Amino acid sequence: MTIDLLFDSILALTLAWLCWRVLSAPDLFKAVVLFIAFGLLMALAWVRLNAPDIALAEAAIGAGLTGALMLDAAGQMTGRSFPYIRNPEPAEQEVDHGEP
Repeated sequence: MTIDLLFDSILALTLAWLCWRVLSAPDLFKAVVLFIAFGLLMALAWVRLNAPDIALAEAAIGAGLTGALMLDAAGQMTGRSFPYIRNPEPAEQEVDHGEP
């Protein structure tokens, strides 16, 4: 067994395992992070298949842009902000009740 075949087999098994983990993840944040990892490993698989143009598109669009949009959407759905989003605290304002 050559080292190339061993590497490709491990890559294929890791992609299948990540796919299963993404689909069965109970937490949205965990599922999105696993999806980003899947996209990056898929880009590596495209490189191994001698398709660098598809690999670049997969890394940029599949893992990068889509991953960032999914993180933002998951944050909007759960009503919480993730660490990369900074929400400034609203300034406290004095309320005038009309009393002298």
